[in-house]
Amino acid sequence: MVGLSTTMRRLGIITVTNSAVVTPTPISSTAAFSRNLTLRSPLRNHHLTNSIRLLKSRSLLSSFSCFSSSSSAAYLPALDEFPSTKASVAVRDDNKKVILKGMSYASLQEWVESHGFRPGQAMMLWKRLYKDNIWAENPDQLQGLNKDFKRMISEHAEFGALSFKDVRSASDGTRKILFTLDDGLVIETVVIPCDRGRTTVCVSSQVGCAMNCQFCYTGRMGLKRNLTAAEIVEQAVYARRLLSHEVGSITNVVFMGMGEPFHNIDNVIKAANIMVDENGLHFSPRKVTVSTSGLVPQLKRFLRECNCALAVSLNATTDEVRNWIMPINRKYKLSLLLETLREELSSRHKYKVLFEYVMLAGVNDSMEDAKRLVELVQGIPCKINLIQFNPHSGSQFIQTDEDKMIKFRNVLAEGGCTVLMRFSRGNDQMAACGQLGMLGAIQAPVMRVPEQFRTALKASV
Repeated sequence: MVGLSTTMRRLGIITVTNSAVVTPTPISSTAAFSRNLTLRSPLRNHHLTNSIRLLKSRSLLSSFSCFSSSSSAAYLPALDEFPSTKASVAVRDDNKKVILKGMSYASLQEWVESHGFRPGQAMMLWKRLYKDNIWAENPDQLQGLNKDFKRMISEHAEFGALSFKDVRSASDGTRKILFTLDDGLVIETVVIPCDRGRTTVCVSSQVGCAMNCQFCYTGRMGLKRNLTAAEIVEQAVYARRLLSHEVGSITNVVFMGMGEPFHNIDNVIKAANIMVDENGLHFSPRKVTVSTSGLVPQLKRFLRECNCALAVSLNATTDEVRNWIMPINRKYKLSLLLETLREELSSRHKYKVLFEYVMLAGVNDSMEDAKRLVELVQGIPCKINLIQFNPHSGSQFIQTDEDKMIKFRNVLAEGGCTVLMRFSRGNDQMAACGQLGMLGAIQAPVMRVPEQFRTALKASV
């Protein structure tokens, strides 16, 4: 019999023991594609075995509260701790029913045929799940399917993977939707309307996050578990079903909610493929953007297996700063990350990566940083998205003021970069970039603040 700890590990649940180092979280960009100011000019052309450092003491307390800003421990995520679910058909263990939105079309067709029905009926079911504004959530909404087929579906399948909990509306029209999962955990999804006819749904890929980016509220949670493909897809389906009549057609998807998408790469690719399927949710691949803090092996895989857009959270122009604010950089340095992008994108036609850059006052917003950034992205077809930092409880960082953001943008534009500026959306409901999640008793550690930034952060030493 498989041991309990092994089973929990396979399910993506953290187990804390007395001799193991645990894992927290990446930039959870709650993608608020808001007031984008654009300047366009021609662009110039494993395991963390050595990176996870144990505490000086061999015993790890059951709470992260033992860490502090003065801790010298290099806290890094163990990326293989939470493997993705690779089964082609998602099954709910308690009643052996498949979860329809956890299947690719090929898997759905195979499942339908295994119950003695024709492949054409699989396509009819698929369209009623995702297409023609039906978004079926129970057998009664499967108009046009025969009774025997609907009865089989009712007996052997479930439609949804999420339970709606609440929706909160911000003063700017942004909505934050809270969903409860089968195990009682809660995730958050954000819908951001835009007055130019584009509405974006920002989906989560994990409960919490393991990357421990220091400016991100979700990062304080640590990682609880991966989301299944069904739980990811259902966020977009539910957003359309719940809010399309209020905000209009939802045109864009960004994987910038809770979690590091590439830490859950199997389920994220599966979910993205369902979203862009022409008979599925039918989003344009150019309008489905997956964000990463910089997991290089998974980044390569994504670019080779998925035709959706890529965003990379950069947020620093030196390894020293990025090691501090994004501990994943201790494993995948800036030079490796950027060179990988140069190589992988060199043969792709008209494909640009979006570099996300959260601006932190006195940390990464100097004009010298802007000039370094111009040099760093040379040879990479890209756009740069300057993001206003969104404060949250316990944060040491301060917003860069708007005038300085504009000056920073101008340096980039003069250097030949295409630049966007993203300002806060949904801030008053904790729905803005980096604000998602709910903290528990166990929290990720705060990294030691380098000496030269302590004054800027007003950090206590």
